[in-house]
Amino acid sequence: MPPSTAKQSGPQQAQNMHNLMTVKETAEYLRIPLPTVYYLVQRGQLPAIQIGGRWRVKKDLMDRDILRKEEEGQPTVLVVDDDTGLQQMFKLFLKKQGFARIVVGTGKEAIAAMQKQKFELCFLDLQLPDTTGDEIYKEAKDIQPNMPIVIITGYPDSQMLDNILKLGPVTVLKKPLKVEALQKTMQMLGHKVNEKAKVA
Repeated sequence: MPPSTAKQSGPQQAQNMHNLMTVKETAEYLRIPLPTVYYLVQRGQLPAIQIGGRWRVKKDLMDRDILRKEEEGQPTVLVVDDDTGLQQMFKLFLKKQGFARIVVGTGKEAIAAMQKQKFELCFLDLQLPDTTGDEIYKEAKDIQPNMPIVIITGYPDSQMLDNILKLGPVTVLKKPLKVEALQKTMQMLGHKVNEKAKVA
């Protein structure tokens, strides 16, 4: 191989290797569990290749696809739930439906997000680690009174839900959530959905 060719390929090869992340590095970068990264890679949800029998994720493509800033004017949905599995399902579902999304796990993060930007829709879990769902619902309605809020709960007979219903009618989704139920809820609220898009 001519020396000039080697000099050109060296930096390029180094750049390509620097762009490839291990599964563990990807999990830390995205702040999601390691098994979730394997799940996404194996189903083609993350841009990855196999080298020597091990997966390597392409950082530049992932940044553009998963972490890119959403286009202005794109409807944005807020998801408030501390269940990491449910968070990932919402991220993939909303991404495939063409929605920008902010996913948080605490009431404090939810209020901070609502104070920073406007949301077209909110999915709110009643069981949060730092506060109750009914308290967040009240604060959310004070900050963004016209924002539709869909309640997520495994306890439809709870006192928190009763407190919310006293404020007016509300849409409730029961856990465990199914993609079909999410699609119907989005349609009911006036959003177009791609029924053929699959999360898994």
